[in-house]
Amino acid sequence: MTVLQVDIVVPVRNEERDLAPSVRRLAGYLRESFPFSARITIADNGSTDATGEIASQLARELPQVRAVRMELPGRGRALRAIWSQSEAEVLAYMDVDLSTDLNALLPLVAPLLSGHSDLAIGTRLARGSRVIRGPKRELISRGYNLLLRTLMGARFSDAQCGFKAIRRDQARALLPLTQDTGWFFDTELLVLAERAGLRIHEIPVDWIDDLDSRVDIIATALADLRGMARLGIGFARGSIQVPRLRGPAPGGSSPPPGPGLRLQVARFTAIGVASTVAYLVLFVLLRVIMPAQAANVVSLLATAVANTAANRRLTFGISGRSGSARHQFKGLIAFGIGLALTSGALAALGPGTGRLAEVSVLIAANLVATVLRFLLYRHWVFGKHWVFGKHGVSGKHGVFGKHGVSGKRQGSGPPERAEVTAWPSPGPAIGTVEMATQGERSS
Repeated sequence: MTVLQVDIVVPVRNEERDLAPSVRRLAGYLRESFPFSARITIADNGSTDATGEIASQLARELPQVRAVRMELPGRGRALRAIWSQSEAEVLAYMDVDLSTDLNALLPLVAPLLSGHSDLAIGTRLARGSRVIRGPKRELISRGYNLLLRTLMGARFSDAQCGFKAIRRDQARALLPLTQDTGWFFDTELLVLAERAGLRIHEIPVDWIDDLDSRVDIIATALADLRGMARLGIGFARGSIQVPRLRGPAPGGSSPPPGPGLRLQVARFTAIGVASTVAYLVLFVLLRVIMPAQAANVVSLLATAVANTAANRRLTFGISGRSGSARHQFKGLIAFGIGLALTSGALAALGPGTGRLAEVSVLIAANLVATVLRFLLYRHWVFGKHWVFGKHGVSGKHGVFGKHGVSGKRQGSGPPERAEVTAWPSPGPAIGTVEMATQGERSS
């Protein structure tokens, strides 16, 4: 019995025009040019046109094609369901329009079949990629991936290119952790894979915008932002636990260094911008029903808790619930300093000041408060904590006593339990192969 090496899923929804020619072209390539055993799985998710009938006809006509019908729509839902049950060694997917050059399929799956890598993705944003698309889609795509790198610590370059593959054993471990049923499924899987220590292989692609794309850019972008927020909150609270699947186990030999000052500033700034926007929106809304000072207090308090949690996990690399209450308490003290600055600025304006002037002064006061908050976060709230005792002065990275300096990074024996951990695990290695291909969704 021949072992199935690659299962290529083609998710479709109302694609009656492109389905048959694309699947026949893909089947011909697999038959004539692909050296591994492969199968095409057409995943019809919620089509209301003739897509289902065409898929069934293709499955009867072509021996390496099967059709799966799902009543509910959602690319993420379809991929999770089919990949969870597939017996193939490598699970892949591509878009029905085949905008990706099929000659890139071999370099996509070969590193996975050899065991060198765990996931492989096409990228439109790496050096060597050649992309033709409008400025709006280019800006949205680059902005989204920049947010992922800044806020989520992602190291892959393109989360949205619809040309991906994963080893079956790694998929079995990660798929139960995914929740998204739509376009964010790709990002969620990649973020989880990185946190599990998996190696991601990247292929720069040639990509031409699909003018007939049915993707709603705005709705998809909003869904992606909600997905990022869900993951960030889950990681910050410790409710999303990702097993270590590859690389050194946590608490192993030597932990990686935490993020440097430049990276901390970048992440703190991005979180600060988001917090400031949320604060201003809340202030303007609450100002309708309460005085300026009260609206300022409520808005600042609501965003301060979320800001502290996000910086704790994303900027300073602290995971788990240990010490979170103390960090929030100190964060509220930093919040009090910001409250004093902004309240003082409002008081200085006096009565009868216009709404625009109030908002302008608050922006300036918040900028000053933000700088002070970063310094407090870095050196006090999430910094090293030293304890003076009879054996000397102890801290998270060392003990100063009569016998000199010792610590978990210098000494032997099990490391002490630290509340300030290194930035999440060393990032998985990302390799690139120069290859002319084309990729996925138009965002």
